[in-house]
Amino acid sequence: MAVSFSLEGRNALVTGANTGLGQAIAVALAEAGANIAAAGRSSAADTGDRVRAAGRAFAEIRADLGDAGCAAGVVAQAVGALGGVDILVNNAGIIRRNDALDFTEDDWDAVMTVNLKSVFFLSQAAARHMVSGARGGKVINIASMLSFQGGIRVASYTASKSGVAGLTRLLANEWASKGINVNAIAPGYFATNNTEALRADEKRNSEILARIPAGRWGGPEDLGGAAVFLSSSASDYVHGTVIAVDGGWLAR
Repeated sequence: MAVSFSLEGRNALVTGANTGLGQAIAVALAEAGANIAAAGRSSAADTGDRVRAAGRAFAEIRADLGDAGCAAGVVAQAVGALGGVDILVNNAGIIRRNDALDFTEDDWDAVMTVNLKSVFFLSQAAARHMVSGARGGKVINIASMLSFQGGIRVASYTASKSGVAGLTRLLANEWASKGINVNAIAPGYFATNNTEALRADEKRNSEILARIPAGRWGGPEDLGGAAVFLSSSASDYVHGTVIAVDGGWLAR
């Protein structure tokens, strides 16, 4: 069975791979055999060092996914740098917090563009490449616990991540027959920059930990296994699913 999890010879484009969950996913894919193109606004030099240490090729693509119009160019750059794209991981995301009564249009639009609009157009561009070469491929979206729940004070984030879950199913329906698997990972409560405010709030932090059966916040390394599985031939008959990696949060 170990052979079916190998990503040897495959090329992955991972957005938001400069730190946190995206970096952990990129490194896990590299350790499983994939070459990596990392796309985002900030330097991914540290990720590049880790990918190269795993013996894989690395390319950095600077792009602001707050402009969905850059999607086709990002995929084209990844194809040019690596020779193709077999795996796309739509990890890049942002969050804005405010009461719904006070939420601004700017905060709504910023989050929806990065978290949902750019996800669609990156997926479209990658799928066009995969179909044109008759090579098939894997698209992995990063959903959230708020793809299932409402949350509080994060209106646009909840809307975007609910949209990611629906989009994952839609694209799976359309592209399964073309040899493209589209699935998503829904991280639970992970220790990242996005959750820094929650972890700093003593009351919210204790409430969250009390509900997680595993008794801890997730670490970025906890996502690697799910990402490798969904990127590999082990998941060839898995389409349109959202895998929760949440320490048991949803089960509670």
